[in-house]
Amino acid sequence: MTIKLKNDKDIAKMRVAGRLAAEVLEMIREYVVPGVSTEELDRRCHEYIRKVQKATPANVGYHGFPKTLCTSVNGVVCHGIPSDKEILIDGDIVNIDVTVIKDGWHGDTSRMYYAGTPSPEAKKLVDTTYDAMMAGIRAVRPGARLGDVGHAIQKLAEGAGYSVVRDYCGHGIGRVYHEEPQVLHYGRPNTGLLLKEGMTFTVEPMINAGHEDVIGLDDGWTVKTRDGSLSAQWEHMIVVTKSGFEILTPWPDQK
Repeated sequence: MTIKLKNDKDIAKMRVAGRLAAEVLEMIREYVVPGVSTEELDRRCHEYIRKVQKATPANVGYHGFPKTLCTSVNGVVCHGIPSDKEILIDGDIVNIDVTVIKDGWHGDTSRMYYAGTPSPEAKKLVDTTYDAMMAGIRAVRPGARLGDVGHAIQKLAEGAGYSVVRDYCGHGIGRVYHEEPQVLHYGRPNTGLLLKEGMTFTVEPMINAGHEDVIGLDDGWTVKTRDGSLSAQWEHMIVVTKSGFEILTPWPDQK
C-alpha cells in the first residue's frame, strides 16, 4: 500500500477544490423539493461547476458514469444515476454526492437533503448518520489508526439500532480520485493503518435503517438496500494535521 502524503501546497489546492464541491451542495439545496427530477438537479450542478466555478465535474465519464452527481433516494445506498423519470415526492430523503476537479485536484463531498417533510424515522436515520460520520472524523489524528475511525462510526450507528454498509468505503484522494487507503466505516480500536500528518481521505459512512446487505441494479451503478429499508450517507474529505484533522469540504452550516 502506497500512501501519498500531501505537503502544504498540495493541501492548499485541495482546500480550494473541497470548497468548490461544498459550494455546489449549498447551491443546489433550494432546488431539492417535491416535483423536481434528479436529472434537473444534475443539470443545474453541471452548469454551475462548468460555467460559474470554471471547474470540472469529476464523475462525468468516470469508468463510464454518465452524470455529474450521484443522487441516491430513500433506499438507494449510493451511486444513483440522475434521471428525468425520477421525480422527488414529499418525504423523500436524498443523498447528493459531487466531486469537483480544480487545477488537477479533487474535492469530494456528499450530504443528505429532504424533499418536503421527512418522516420522524427518516430524520432520525439522517441525523444519526451525520453524527456517525463526525464521530469517525473526530477519531482522526496522527498516531491513531483507521480501525479507530471505523469503530467510532460503527459504535454510534449500531448503538442507535442501524447497520453499517460493508460493501463500500471511504478512500484516499488528491490528484487521483480514488487512491489508498481504503477507509472502512467499521472496525476495532487500535487496528489498521497508522495515520500520519499529510494523509488525505474521505469519511463517508452509508448507514441502513434495516440490514446491511445491499444489491446492485442492472445499470451497473445503482446500489440499493436488499431489504428495501432507508439508507443515508454523509461525506467529508479531510486531511490529517499535526494535531488532529481538518475538514477540507466544510459546508456553510456544517450540516
